[in-house]
Amino acid sequence: MRRRVLLERFVAIGVSLPGLALTATPKAEVQVFKSRSCSCCAVWAGHLREAGFTVAVLDVRNASVERRRLGMPDRFGSCHTALADGYVIEGHVPAAEIERLLATRPKALGLSVPGMPVSAPGMAVPGRSQPYQVLLIDLAGQASTFASYPG
Repeated sequence: MRRRVLLERFVAIGVSLPGLALTATPKAEVQVFKSRSCSCCAVWAGHLREAGFTVAVLDVRNASVERRRLGMPDRFGSCHTALADGYVIEGHVPAAEIERLLATRPKALGLSVPGMPVSAPGMAVPGRSQPYQVLLIDLAGQASTFASYPG
């Protein structure tokens, strides 16, 4: 019984023993470009951290400048832009969809949740919900539905 408890503790803290693969593959770092005054962006960054991402928050004067620099068309804009392993992530995209994007690695610019839908991570308002879509933006700037959330 003592060995089992010790092994469980090693697993809980991510220690790897010879011959045993007990650690998970680390997730990509996400760089978030946001306005210093935007609190919902900070909440979204927290959502990513809770999902296991390493997040670097960079306060910028104007997040739309970063969006354009990274090639995301303005029509898919939101309040912040992020970069995850070469993909542009625009707006309040759920961590699960970023994980799926990085696992499948489609030829695309990235993902977007345009605007600021109430139900998206970082935008939750108790008692309110709003359906929204996560869009996959291809290299030509065209969108297709990557995931739908009912709200």
